[in-house]
Amino acid sequence: MNVTLSIEEQLVQRARQIAESMGTSLNQLIRDYLEDLTSPSSIEDAIAELRQLSAEGKGDSRGWKFDREELHER
Repeated sequence: MNVTLSIEEQLVQRARQIAESMGTSLNQLIRDYLEDLTSPSSIEDAIAELRQLSAEGKGDSRGWKFDREELHER
């Protein structure tokens, strides 16, 4: 199946350079990404991680702290 995407030319050029440095094509990188994204194990892993973090009340906020006043300023 062929799919048409609208992507900025500079982004495609940079992605092609990365693909070339990896010894593959941009097409193959995209196919591999979509395969990984939709693989059952990948989805199951994401769901398991979400459940674990939700149950434990843990997560990685990368140092960001909730500030009610800041929230209302937006």
